[in-house]
Amino acid sequence: GKEIIEIKGLVKGSTIRCKNIGKDITASFKNLVGGEMTGYNDMLTEARQIAIGRMVDEAESMGVNAIIGMRLMSSSVAAGAAEMVAYGTAVVIS
Repeated sequence: GKEIIEIKGLVKGSTIRCKNIGKDITASFKNLVGGEMTGYNDMLTEARQIAIGRMVDEAESMGVNAIIGMRLMSSSVAAGAAEMVAYGTAVVIS
């Protein structure tokens, strides 16, 4: 029910997180017996929160009051490391 007054452009936030040896060992056991890899799940949840927070910080520095079309993307950047990116369009709404 809001009206977009101005489109400021793309905003993004990202982080690269590495798994530690403890999580790696636990994940190896889970791979054998099955089940949720809670260590990785926790790592990705934290990565999403950090990426979104950085995107919001960038948007606030542009003087906007909303982000539309937000998306999350993850990718493997190295063995044992993943990047999480949050991005969207920064807008001013009334």
